[in-house]
Amino acid sequence: MLTLNTKQKEFVDAAQKMYNKPTLNNEELLKVSKSLGMNFKPQWLVRNPELRVGRGEYKLPLDGIPAVDPVSNDKVLSDTNTSTKVEKKPEVVSETQSEAAYVISSLQGDIVPQKDNGFVSFGNHPDVRSIVKSKRFYPIFITGLSGNGKTFSVVQACAESKREMIRVNITIETDEDDLLGGYRLKDGQTVWQNGPVIEAMERGAVLLLDEIDLASNKIMCLQPILEGSGVYVKKINKFVKPKIGFNVIATANTKGQGSDDGKFIGTNVLNEAFLERFPVTFEQQYPSAKIEEKIVAQKLASAGKRDEKFAHNLVTWADVIRKTYNDGGVDEIISTRRLVHIAEAYGIFKNKMKAIAVCTNRFNDDTKTSFTDLYTKVDSGASVEKILADKKAAEEAEILSEKKSDDSEEDAEDDFNV
Repeated sequence: MLTLNTKQKEFVDAAQKMYNKPTLNNEELLKVSKSLGMNFKPQWLVRNPELRVGRGEYKLPLDGIPAVDPVSNDKVLSDTNTSTKVEKKPEVVSETQSEAAYVISSLQGDIVPQKDNGFVSFGNHPDVRSIVKSKRFYPIFITGLSGNGKTFSVVQACAESKREMIRVNITIETDEDDLLGGYRLKDGQTVWQNGPVIEAMERGAVLLLDEIDLASNKIMCLQPILEGSGVYVKKINKFVKPKIGFNVIATANTKGQGSDDGKFIGTNVLNEAFLERFPVTFEQQYPSAKIEEKIVAQKLASAGKRDEKFAHNLVTWADVIRKTYNDGGVDEIISTRRLVHIAEAYGIFKNKMKAIAVCTNRFNDDTKTSFTDLYTKVDSGASVEKILADKKAAEEAEILSEKKSDDSEEDAEDDFNV
C-alpha cells in the first residue's frame, strides 16, 4: 500500500466532503477535480486497476493507494493469426505521480527588477514611475528610436517602486498561447500553464510588452485586458480578474503605424482599436547632452576607466551624427545604448579607438569610416558648430562641382550637335 501524497490526499478529502461515499463514477470524479481547479479526472486513481470496481466506477483510496501486482494483473492477448500469447504489463502508478492539473503559477520567487545604481533618470521616467507607483490600471505606450532607454526606464521605475514586473518580448509569431497560456507536457502529464499575461494579472504585477509594433493581429486577445476588465480563458473555462496593481506598458520604435523609411524592418501597422486602448503615449527622446554625458561617465567609471573628457567627446560625436541624421545626411545613428557599449568596450580593451571601432563594426564600411573620421575631429577639439559648418560647406562644394560637371557635359553635347 502506497501512502497518498499531498495532492492525492487533498482530492480524496474533497471527494469525501462532497459525496460522503466510498465509490464515485466518472462524472463525480470530474466534479471533484473542477472544485479543485482541475479539468481532468485524477489519473493516479482511474489508471490503477485495483481501484476500479466497475465500468466507470472507482473506489476512493481512503487508506492509501494499492500497489499493482505485476503478476496477477498481467493480461494475455491472443493473436488470431499466430495464437502467440503476448503479455502486457500493467501501468504501475507511483505515489509521486500527479494528475493532469491546472498550474496556478509558473513563476516562483521575487520578480521585482534589480535597481541599477548607475541609472540616470531623464525624459518620461518620472511620469512612468508615478503611474507604476500609484498601482492604478493605466496602460502606457512608449515610442522612440532604438537605444534611447525606453525599456530600461520602465524596468527601473518598477525597481524603484518595488513593483513586480513581467517582461514579454513580442515577435510576429507571438499569439494567444504565448500570452495567455496553454497546455504543456510536464512530468509525463498534460498540464495547463499560465502565460505571462495571466501571471501578471493574478499577481498584480506590471506587464511590459517590449517591441509591441513587431506583433501581428494575434495580439488582439489583449483587447479586454487593456480595458482592465479581466479576460475569459476559454481553453480552461475560467474568467481571470486582474488584482490591484496590474498594469500594461508597451514599448515600440514606431507609433504602431509601421516604418515607412524602412529603418525598423518587421514593424507592423497595429489595429487602431488596439492602440486606442492606451490612454497615454510617451515619446521618448535621446537624453540631453548633459544627462547623456553623466550616463556615459558613470558607465566608464563602473568599467574602471574614469575619463570625463572621453565621455564628453563621445556625446559630442553622437550629437553631430544625430543632427546629420535628422537632416537626412546619414542613414545610421549613434544611440545612447551604443555609447554605453563603447564605454564598456573601453574598459575591456583599454583602447579608445579600438572600442569605437568594434562597436561601429555593425555599420557598413562607408558609414563606419565616416563615423571614425568624425570622432577624430571631435577628439582634436573641433566644436559641433565647426564640424557641421565644414560638413555643410563640403556638401555645397560637392553639389557645385557636380553642377559644373553637368554644365560642361551639356556644352560639349551642344558643340557636337552644331
